[in-house]
Amino acid sequence: MKVARMHIENFRGIKEATLSFPDHVVLVGDNNVGKSSVFEALDLALGPDRLSRRPKIDEHDFFRGEYISAEGDPRKEVKIEVTVTGLTEEQQNRFVDCVEWWDTGTKSLLSAPPAEGTESSTVHAALRVSFIGFYDPEEDDFDGETYFTRTIVENEAPTPFRKKDKQFCGFLYLRSVRTGSRALSLEHGSLLDIILRLKEIRPQMWEKTIEQLSGFDVASDPALGISGVLESIERAINKYVPREWGATPRLKVSSLTRESLRKIVTAFIATGEGAHAAPFYRQGTGTLNMLVLAMLSQIAEDKQNVIFAMEEPETAIPPYAQKRIVHEICKLSSQALFTSHSPYVLEEFDLHEVVVLMRSSDGIMSQAAVELPSSVKPKRYRQEFRTRFCEGLLSRRVLLAEGATEASAMPAVARRLSEINGQDYSSFEALGICTIDAGTDSQIAELGKLYSALGKTVFAVCDQQTPESQQAIEAQVHTLFMHDQSDFEKVVLKYTTSAAMQRFIASIQLPPHLTQKYPNPSAAAADLLSDYFDWSKGNWGIADFLEQCDESEVPEWIRATCHALRDLCQPPKADSGDNDPTPDDPPADNSDLV
Repeated sequence: MKVARMHIENFRGIKEATLSFPDHVVLVGDNNVGKSSVFEALDLALGPDRLSRRPKIDEHDFFRGEYISAEGDPRKEVKIEVTVTGLTEEQQNRFVDCVEWWDTGTKSLLSAPPAEGTESSTVHAALRVSFIGFYDPEEDDFDGETYFTRTIVENEAPTPFRKKDKQFCGFLYLRSVRTGSRALSLEHGSLLDIILRLKEIRPQMWEKTIEQLSGFDVASDPALGISGVLESIERAINKYVPREWGATPRLKVSSLTRESLRKIVTAFIATGEGAHAAPFYRQGTGTLNMLVLAMLSQIAEDKQNVIFAMEEPETAIPPYAQKRIVHEICKLSSQALFTSHSPYVLEEFDLHEVVVLMRSSDGIMSQAAVELPSSVKPKRYRQEFRTRFCEGLLSRRVLLAEGATEASAMPAVARRLSEINGQDYSSFEALGICTIDAGTDSQIAELGKLYSALGKTVFAVCDQQTPESQQAIEAQVHTLFMHDQSDFEKVVLKYTTSAAMQRFIASIQLPPHLTQKYPNPSAAAADLLSDYFDWSKGNWGIADFLEQCDESEVPEWIRATCHALRDLCQPPKADSGDNDPTPDDPPADNSDLV
């Protein structure tokens, strides 16, 4: 089975969303954009154990926490509809009355297909299921159920999509923290429990274990002294009440029930070279995640047709293992759905498998695909993925720098200014700005178009441009910061102070060729630093210089740019009627900053 499409209404931070998924997919986007909410929505619709919890949903699962309808208005509901394709013949036979037909070409259902319409190579059997959650004022509680969507439309009484049906479908949602902590326990829904159910193994152990434990006295040896204390307690009790009210207190294992045992019975694993074993959940996080991968392979081998949804497989895992996890899960499953912030994970996916999620301030979620500019060939995209593209895909705001010098210097000087004067400046990290080296000024407009189309707020810094080039860049970015010099080094040397240059020269080790050329460095500081910056271009020379400057020694244009970026990303609060543009507004004329 594969999730082809899902529709979400009024769930958590998502007011509405309609998303389409390829065979394998990695969801990327800024933190809190709603990636985990998408997976939670899938779990409500397809997860076998999700609806076993009480309550099934709560106040915080409703958009903006609004779950009570005004008098006379329709009931407020959380609605999640999932369309799954790739049904096996066995699944089609089981769900025969609810099977519909999905056209992969148009990404839509056939409304009333003729018999020959289902024989097209692009048309496949599909199943729609819908979760509907609501607040019941009479019970003063929350409730919800999953149904076959077709029966909601066609029948007065919709047919529930029950736990057995969900188990037959095979959806697994792997949360990075909870999955590892429960993997080898016998709790309902743990990976070990899933494997036992798939193999149809029902361990007949509970009654015998409870019987053995109930007959076991803890610390009954008189030499320990505890039994004597308990006997004295018994004598004290008998002074006040009949013996049958409280006789023969003993220390025993508490809560001898199946559910209690499911929670406390767990696997132990030997650590190191010795024979000592410790609970599996006390292993390192990386070991736990690899253990999860091994168990997932067991589930996939047993079930064959399974959908894996996994959050952040990179957690506590080295890069080579991240790539292995993604590769293996994609190979083992009919569909793998990931969220990630790791370039090593994203590298394992083709462009069409990377889905960028965006969400507007009113809760409307949308998706975008990565469409490369004509000048960026797929080979170059792969070669420069980590350094030029990946971080931008994972960020909310992007600063395109003309070259390596600006890309290293601007974040460094912003951090320095924020340390000196936190009232007027912020580091780019605090502003959520990712700085990307565009390579040349000719690439800024096209990369600006790429990231803007993905819902990013895009800024740019560059040298003085021709009017035509400036106009082309401004059409694709939110704000262009352009100085009046032919290169960034000239801005620094022309508008910094002599004291800053002298101090920096005294702090660095000059290369031999500059030592020979400038026997008296302080006499020609500007010329020496010009040569030094040229020699160290792309190697943090300018960044190192700016990091040792005081606020007044940082050139005015750089200070103004950093200050403007802080205000654009964190607009000052207005008393009233503030209509200043925010970074999410369309590109505007910012010639006063150029």
